[in-house]
Amino acid sequence: MPALWIAHVTVTDEDAYAKYATLAGPAIAAHGGRFLARGARFVQLEGKERPRNVIARFASLEEAVACYNSAAYQDALSHAKDASERELLVVEIED
Repeated sequence: MPALWIAHVTVTDEDAYAKYATLAGPAIAAHGGRFLARGARFVQLEGKERPRNVIARFASLEEAVACYNSAAYQDALSHAKDASERELLVVEIED
């Protein structure tokens, strides 16, 4: 069953986060992830607003989690941890 990787982000260090973004895209693509939304316009209807929202589609929840745990993504994430406040979840979707 396909899955969506959904991230809500507030960037606190643009330079460090740019390094994350440069490395994260290829890591996600290597696991079959495809971006559906990345920093597009949005309307916050409930909850805490994060100015950057990212959605990527994966073939399965397991593939998305494998991407997150991969060495390539963890290397990218090392640049984002002190450069942003984020929430990230993966949810299965009906196809």
